[in-house]
Amino acid sequence: MELRQLEHFLAVADECHFTRAARRMHVSQSGLSASIRALEVELGAPLFLRTTRQVELTQAGRALLPEARRALGSIESAKDAVAAVQGLLRGTLSVGSLQCLHVVHLPAVLSRFHEIHPGVEIRMRQSGNAELVEEVRAGRLDLAFVTRQPKIADNLRVSTLATEPLVLACAPGSPFAARESVELSELAGQPFVDFNPDWGTRDEVDRTLAAAGVERHVAVEVNDVHSLLDFVGFGLGVALVPQSFANKSERVRFLALRCDVDVPVAETVVVSGNTVGAAAGVLLDMVFEARAGRLRAAG
Repeated sequence: MELRQLEHFLAVADECHFTRAARRMHVSQSGLSASIRALEVELGAPLFLRTTRQVELTQAGRALLPEARRALGSIESAKDAVAAVQGLLRGTLSVGSLQCLHVVHLPAVLSRFHEIHPGVEIRMRQSGNAELVEEVRAGRLDLAFVTRQPKIADNLRVSTLATEPLVLACAPGSPFAARESVELSELAGQPFVDFNPDWGTRDEVDRTLAAAGVERHVAVEVNDVHSLLDFVGFGLGVALVPQSFANKSERVRFLALRCDVDVPVAETVVVSGNTVGAAAGVLLDMVFEARAGRLRAAG
């Protein structure tokens, strides 16, 4: 099995089209098809279902896909490691993040990284927790900044970036606004503003209220922090948010939560593969340095 064959396989799997894949790999379509056929013969199984309209992965192809990404990723990591010894960073760094990552200013960190290591191409995408974790697992992202999930695959590395308590956000005219704290049980029957499912802290809030026996109605669903706080500020619902959101709005009131058990927390983590490339390792160091600097400034 040759690395070039795996590259051809991944191109077809990504494009779901032999012509587009051949164009992407700068080879003839016949050469690409021959490469895929040779790989199928070596593995003893068809990798694609080919019709006149579409190309789909077979069960064998789906099984090969993450392993092929990992194999090629390991080769790139090896090249990066040698370059790092020579004082160079090269290649591509693919990063995923939730929107409005509040514990570190990621654009500033990525800008500084680019200034120091201009030879690395940075690719950045935002999405929900589960999708970002899956992208890391499949090898399409080097690392992702997400809210900790109850179950994350054993072959992924999880590093805590920040842990902070959840607090209640409400409008100035809310019955809770003049208080310092509120019991979770008091939130029953309140309309809520929250993120879309699998977005930000939505899953953690769902688990927290379910554990407290609080049924809720989410009246407004959004996918960014500022919209959430705007809707809360104008009285369209309350929200449970990380404490640091209090720095983002002067209109909204923020109250501590009282619970029979431990106060619920939001934990922001960095998810990466067990093997971290040189560029991803450098970025992680910079992120944790920036986080430490922010904590010292806040203190």
